[in-house]
Amino acid sequence: MITFAALASLVWPETEFAAFDTETTGRYPLSAELCEVAVVRWRAGDVTSRWSTLLKPARPMEPENVAIHGISNAMVEGAPALAEKIHEIRVQFEGAVGVAHHAPFDLGFLSLEFERAGIGLPAEPVICSSLLSRKMLAGSANHRLQTLIGHLGLKQGAAHRAADDAEACLGVALACMEKIGREATLGDVFAKQGGPLAWDRFSMDAVRAGPVGGPLVRAVETAAIVEIVYLGGSTPGQPRRVHPEGLVRSLDGDFLVAYSEKGQKSKRYLLEKISAAAVV
Repeated sequence: MITFAALASLVWPETEFAAFDTETTGRYPLSAELCEVAVVRWRAGDVTSRWSTLLKPARPMEPENVAIHGISNAMVEGAPALAEKIHEIRVQFEGAVGVAHHAPFDLGFLSLEFERAGIGLPAEPVICSSLLSRKMLAGSANHRLQTLIGHLGLKQGAAHRAADDAEACLGVALACMEKIGREATLGDVFAKQGGPLAWDRFSMDAVRAGPVGGPLVRAVETAAIVEIVYLGGSTPGQPRRVHPEGLVRSLDGDFLVAYSEKGQKSKRYLLEKISAAAVV
């Protein structure tokens, strides 16, 4: 296996990339599921493979989720379950540097499912085409994928479908890297986006192993009420009951999304400020 130092010294045109995208049944890992995954491999100036699959979730999708990606319950009725495809999905990343738009979202879902299946996470770091575009494409009105496609004159595909979005984010990343220069190394590219994204930064097993994270993960997975002691907000240090909706590993700080019984609304609770947690 190539070391990160060796990988970072490669000029990017000589690197193999695996651009990927996921579509899901909701916003948060643990409480939502994957319903589509696509991976597009690129090497030496050419796309070498395109792979995608629909996945049948364990629960029917809600209309608001279908409205985002256009994948209906009827479309996934005959699709394989994730358990049938998870090893095949993992193989798509072997030996390649990942590329995704708003990569932490996709990394959160895929890392969780690889760990659930007992599969090791990829060792190669990931490029986020959104982070990179903010440094290299300052003239774009915003950094949504569809806006960047128009800004760069890339082929317009079906928005929020995994295969087209994977190919689009590859195009955005390549355009950004061309601006950095063809002699630039992967280390240079990572520096532009603010550093490499490692798969294990989004490990849910690492959260699950902690005295606070463990109960929170179980509560999200089982839709259980949890009592937390939060060192922030208007009543710091006071126990409060919340109904977890999701747990997110974020570059800006991991957080729990939960409905507060006291506040009567959903809030974000930074994990670093939760000093205790217990499933009720």
